[in-house]
Amino acid sequence: MTNDWSEMNKTMQVQLKKEATFDDGIKTLLELRKSVMEVLYQLKEELTLEDFKAIPFINAKGYHNKTIAYSIWHIFRIEDIVTHSLIKGEDQIFFTGNYQERIGASIITTGNELVKQQIADFSDTLDIEELYHYAAAVKDSTDAMLKKLSYSDLKRKMTEESKLLLKALHVVSDNENACWLIDYWCKKDIKGLIQMPFSRHWIMHTAASLRIKNKLYK
Repeated sequence: MTNDWSEMNKTMQVQLKKEATFDDGIKTLLELRKSVMEVLYQLKEELTLEDFKAIPFINAKGYHNKTIAYSIWHIFRIEDIVTHSLIKGEDQIFFTGNYQERIGASIITTGNELVKQQIADFSDTLDIEELYHYAAAVKDSTDAMLKKLSYSDLKRKMTEESKLLLKALHVVSDNENACWLIDYWCKKDIKGLIQMPFSRHWIMHTAASLRIKNKLYK
């Protein structure tokens, strides 16, 4: 499965490089995102609430040292921030949909600042059903945005105003594990953001979630 995603990601990157194959690149990207999302939904059907909050690799190095609940939170908080605040310059779904209260989250950030037991404790508070509602809403909104992109849009870079907006929203922690994100995103153009966070970011964290699942059911 993850090998298929990697190949789709490579194909998409090549297709986006040329205007003649740009539309195909967007179609490949949307198919990739659909495929990964289907796996996340499959986890929802197969796992217990306790499984979503388990952290079997707590001391490991790598994306699998989280919980599955945290990984879903992290994927879609980042995407919501980048799609709505950075690219579209509008309110995030997280705020307009009152998702902090609905999910029961103690933070509004990406969660990069959390480590080890902090991740476990945070995950334990989350309403998984509402977390999936949020994930679906963010994915649908981003997909709609991607379908409207033109080839010329790919070179559009983020602005200093965008950076200031993110800092004002406090959706990225000032912690050293997180604060680099704003500069990282704002140095990219839209083509760069398609790779991180709209495609490769999904693959990495979902593959890590599958590794957690396999450990739990070994």
